Amino acid sequence: MATMGRFSQREVDRVLAKVRTVCLGLPDTSERLSHGGPAFFVRDKKCFVMFLHDHHHDGRLAIWCAAPDGVQAEMVEMDPERFFRPPYVGHLGWLGVQLSGVDDAELKAICREAFVTVAPKTLVTVLPPEAAG
Repeated sequence: MATMGRFSQREVDRVLAKVRTVCLGLPDTSERLSHGGPAFFVRDKKCFVMFLHDHHHDGRLAIWCAAPDGVQAEMVEMDPERFFRPPYVGHLGWLGVQLSGVDDAELKAICREAFVTVAPKTLVTVLPPEAAG
């Protein structure tokens, strides 16, 4: 089986499929390559999630995502094994999230918050309510 860094192609494909399903399930979103990896955009303009595997040999299978003010610092301090300040966009408050150990509900919540961070209010108001539990 082919590997990409320390991750098998099967694992990368499986995790990307989850991220893709969550991101493209949000209103008026699209996917295209950006900076060498799949990235997800609101109205083809504003990126809200980037998927990266072993970016510059960092050993991570992760997303970088837009985050509200202060969330990056809070999450990195609270759980530095899972959350990190990504290069290039970290100074903008974006949050890096290691995807190993992130369950489906948490992934959905993280991507939804990233979407809400950059989406116009008109799109945010049409979001379905978050599922309980």
